[in-house]
Amino acid sequence: MALQSAAEQPQSFDDDAWDDLLNYIEEHRVIPIIGPELLRVQTDSGLRPLYGWLAEKLAARLAVDTSELPQPPTLNDVVCCYLGQRGRREEAYTRLRSIMRELNVEPPPALRQLAQITDFDLFVTTTFDPLLAGAINLERYGGQPSTEVIAYSPNRIADLPSERGDLQRTVVYHLLGKLSASPTYVLSDEDMLEYICALQSEHLTPEKLFHELEHNHLLLIGSNFSNWLARLFLRMAKRKRLSDPRDVTEVFADDHTTQDGRLVAFLQQVSVRTRVYAGAEGFVAELHRRWIARQPATPAASGPSPQRFLPPAREMPANAIFISYAREDLPAVQRLKAGLDAAGLTTWFDLDRLESGDDYDRKIHANIARCSFFVPVISATTQNRLEAYFRREWSYAVDRVRNMAGGAVFILPVCIDDTPEAAAHVPDLFKAVHMTRLPGGEPTPEFLRRLQTLFGGSGT
Repeated sequence: MALQSAAEQPQSFDDDAWDDLLNYIEEHRVIPIIGPELLRVQTDSGLRPLYGWLAEKLAARLAVDTSELPQPPTLNDVVCCYLGQRGRREEAYTRLRSIMRELNVEPPPALRQLAQITDFDLFVTTTFDPLLAGAINLERYGGQPSTEVIAYSPNRIADLPSERGDLQRTVVYHLLGKLSASPTYVLSDEDMLEYICALQSEHLTPEKLFHELEHNHLLLIGSNFSNWLARLFLRMAKRKRLSDPRDVTEVFADDHTTQDGRLVAFLQQVSVRTRVYAGAEGFVAELHRRWIARQPATPAASGPSPQRFLPPAREMPANAIFISYAREDLPAVQRLKAGLDAAGLTTWFDLDRLESGDDYDRKIHANIARCSFFVPVISATTQNRLEAYFRREWSYAVDRVRNMAGGAVFILPVCIDDTPEAAAHVPDLFKAVHMTRLPGGEPTPEFLRRLQTLFGGSGT
């Protein structure tokens, strides 16, 4: 990859280097790793780095006198001072969670620009806040909480749900933990030490994630890694000596690496595949501008354009239509959901199809018990699968109808192919109501109007 060498000045990141990087991004061979330098947010005292602002708020909440601390104080400074005053370690984490909830911070522009680069399907973040997932939800999913958020901690080894090519939704992986009332994220230097040690342990490594980090180009944007932590992170991600030949590269785009002569010299002499760009927000803005410029212009539509599929939220919203389906019918279900969404109807189905465990079953049972309507998708697939989890969903829906008044509408079967209605392997109750045919899952205007009428008269 013809990016700049560490010995060159940042401005030598020329058009060829950008072109190479964008080619790799379009091939889904680049993983952005997001750090706190991208988190400049609007506060009651102007535009400020989020974590510096949080340090001040946390100090006030914990009654820590910051006058004797380095200025400006960091979260680590505040936590260490608090512990030195015999404070309870756990209290710092729950107080910080409360502060974040009260502040209700909006995702900053740099994160929203990254979220608009839809060739990024896997993001890794070294921050604990929810702003990156929030930006992706806003830019890609119409504000629905559809991003898959995964958080690592040494006590709970959470890995990617599948190989990267099989991911059903955009993933944000919190490598150093996610905001919580428990001490399960990095708040202090001691926490960082524990996480780095755990991530290097053979038995505590999220293997699918680290396979992706090892074999893809990495963009470390806005990290606050110190000299040796930067070296250690690179070695950990690449899982080999940094001087060994490799086909992928890394870019450090931040506000401090170019000022660290020893780190630049190390990269120049040892990790020659690592490149440096001065300025995190400037890098994101230029990357976004160049990526947008490469996108084909959208031609004027001669007719109705197909509706965009937005993955369902992780948790079912209130008053949703529950769609029950066989996994092989997912493309048709996606078209069905896109059409219902476009008509202003709230829908939900389980995109990930875990189909195992008591907790999962309780979740599905509870969702069917509180959804507004239940739409079973009938097809040649359901005909051939006489034993499957969707049949349990159908049974739960039938059980709910038994508690309803006669004539109440709840189950709305749809058939997405030419499966004969009379021969369909479905509960008798399904055959007692009208089955709507939606070839390929494309909702008809009549079906949409019927649902809108039902919602209008359901009191939801």
